Amino acid sequence: MTEKQKRFCDEYLIDCNATRAYREAYPNCKKNSSADAAARKLLGNTRIREYIDKRMAEKNEALIAKQDEILQTLTRVLRRQEMDTVVVTCKERRSGYDEKGKKVITEKEVPQLVQVPTKVSDLNKAAELLGKRYALFTDKVETDVDMDLNITIDYGEDDTG
Repeated sequence: MTEKQKRFCDEYLIDCNATRAYREAYPNCKKNSSADAAARKLLGNTRIREYIDKRMAEKNEALIAKQDEILQTLTRVLRRQEMDTVVVTCKERRSGYDEKGKKVITEKEVPQLVQVPTKVSDLNKAAELLGKRYALFTDKVETDVDMDLNITIDYGEDDTG
């Protein structure tokens, strides 16, 4: 694969716009129609398609959370190690005197971001999800048991005799 083809692939991966990617990789191409046709031809190339598919898979793998990451996040929420950001409005009050000597009080509301531990409802939901994952809350348990059942009924001695 040439450097220009590799650049085309990298540009294509940004927004999946083949025409734009072709024009970035091959700046001498002036017409959109020519760039579009050439880009489609490049996308039909097996090596280029494999390279793009490989890079897309790597990109998706990095973006999508894995099972362990999800379980670790739920555990941090359960232990209240994750912090929530809350907007709190603080009032600033200032007093002073105007040019006539009259006392003037000004109030100003200022929003501030404050970090707080996760809510109890979030903790409960994390506990519920982790409990479901580890089957802690099963209502019905099915088991397979291999055994013989013998029932003997004793009616006492026979008095007919």
